[in-house]
Amino acid sequence: MRTATYFFIFLNLSLALFEEPAVYPLPFLATSVLEVLCLLVFLGRLTHFAKVTLHNVFWKDTKNICIMVAILLSLTDLAVYGVLRMYDVRSIRWSRIVRPIFLINFAESRQIRRAFRSIRNTLPEITYVFLLFMFSLLMFSLMALKLFGDRNLQTAEGLPYFRNYLEIVFDLYVLVTTANSPDVMMPAFDFSSWYALFFIAFVIVNTYIFMSLFLAVVYNNYKKHLKVMLRGACD
Repeated sequence: MRTATYFFIFLNLSLALFEEPAVYPLPFLATSVLEVLCLLVFLGRLTHFAKVTLHNVFWKDTKNICIMVAILLSLTDLAVYGVLRMYDVRSIRWSRIVRPIFLINFAESRQIRRAFRSIRNTLPEITYVFLLFMFSLLMFSLMALKLFGDRNLQTAEGLPYFRNYLEIVFDLYVLVTTANSPDVMMPAFDFSSWYALFFIAFVIVNTYIFMSLFLAVVYNNYKKHLKVMLRGACD
């Protein structure tokens, strides 16, 4: 039963690859039949669990309530989407975002819930590092606006270069991943090679220092919370 439950959970999640907009589109009838089949299996699994569990215990368990709500939302969205499709009205399957609920909340997914809880408990403790990173990003963006905004520089496409603060924030945020390096600094570098020092300093501070610090805090806190949960489970 556990294997069957996991099979239908992953089948339900994989439908996103075949529903519009899809990587490998399939007819709506095929994906809808598969989704209804998965939801019926989930409902049957939940009904079976209700039969072997005390009534008060079953209804006090938020996991069961979440699964029932997810099934209801998925069926409602599927029905509405099908009706709108009949009238050639374009819409979006918004219920796809609730599908991971099935992976987390079934009784067989105890290990996944532990990992999820550890991630949830880790988030408040990395907030300070994230706020420091965002402060650094905003300050560097402000410096970039002051350095390059009044020099009438242009990108290779002929667009204004570093004159809008929000666009600067986004470009430097992408630079943290080095995905737009060195293209993002070339207009400034062509104007004066000394401006490369600004981007080098930005990469050193935000990519090599803050990202390493951020990952270290995430890893250590996640490991700490996971150890506490496993120790509690053993006790």
